[in-house]
Amino acid sequence: MSDNTYGTLIDKHTVRFERLLPGPIELVWKYLTDSELRGRWFAGGPMEPRVGGEMNVVFDNSNVGPHPAQPPEKYRKYAGTFDSRHVVTIWEPPHRLGFTWDDDMNPDGSVVEFELTQEGDKVRLVLTHRRVSGVDDAINFSGGWHTHLQMLAEQLEGNPKTPFWTAFDGVEDEYRRRYTGK
Repeated sequence: MSDNTYGTLIDKHTVRFERLLPGPIELVWKYLTDSELRGRWFAGGPMEPRVGGEMNVVFDNSNVGPHPAQPPEKYRKYAGTFDSRHVVTIWEPPHRLGFTWDDDMNPDGSVVEFELTQEGDKVRLVLTHRRVSGVDDAINFSGGWHTHLQMLAEQLEGNPKTPFWTAFDGVEDEYRRRYTGK
């Protein structure tokens, strides 16, 4: 995997990812906001399309990708579905989407923002996850976002070839090395 696919630790509370994806921008927006399409690369669940709207994210990582795959032992508790509740904080179709990232919908917790920009027939996606509690959380979130963004790229390319857990294997270890040197 090339270096430019890895996220960046902006500071100990912020991680940032950039991807150049197949377009058009409206299609990428749909993959961020439509429950069924979002479930193919990240997590399904309803999202009220407005600032202040509720978003119920339903994860099923074992079924993200071309075929089911079981998680490594360390993540066995995530083998089934689980959900979390969030609040939409930014709704600017088809350019910006943001939401809280805490199960209790705490507006003071961490927040996720997607920014989309059309670049020819491609779309630049910038994902920023802010206000994480520290480097350990940044490593955890980076591993997840990195893998989910790989799943999104494969979906948009029309070639979902890698199960989530296969793609995820070892990614957190690489982020730990990158962020801490250990």
